[in-house]
Amino acid sequence: MMGSIGASWGIVGLSLLFGSALFRLYPYAQDLCGTTFMWYHWLSLAISLLFMGYAEGYKGFHLKFSPRVAARALYLKQNPTLIRVLFAPVFCMGFFHATRKRKIVSYCLTLMIIGLVVLVRQLAQPWRGIVDAGVLLGLGWGLVSIWIFAIQAFFGKGFTVLPETPDKQPSE
Repeated sequence: MMGSIGASWGIVGLSLLFGSALFRLYPYAQDLCGTTFMWYHWLSLAISLLFMGYAEGYKGFHLKFSPRVAARALYLKQNPTLIRVLFAPVFCMGFFHATRKRKIVSYCLTLMIIGLVVLVRQLAQPWRGIVDAGVLLGLGWGLVSIWIFAIQAFFGKGFTVLPETPDKQPSE
């Protein structure tokens, strides 16, 4: 029972975190609708959408982060502890009870994202909206991807993604 609660809290907690970010970013992208664009704005928007859709949505979330989140949620369901269940969203993100490499990547990536958020906040419209439109696409793709992989992990057969925990490391 505790494992199921933890796994659910991990997925729901991440969904709330990403949903909150989507909700807060949407107005900046929506402001683009009332903006008169020059050709270079349209080009920048297309590049932002293509780059963030591919790099963040597909490569980052769909191929790496989302399957690992689902694998860690499944691991949590099967190996619950009070700390893992209480902090399930950050457990699923790989901040603790993870391989050394996973923890380093998780912390560094988080710091880099915080730095980029601080920088993008300094941009004036329409540039902030252009960047945020790409982020919305990538983050939305990521959120849906997490749900898809979570469904596969909990209800499908043959889900083989490793959770990158100290006891379940990829063979090298």
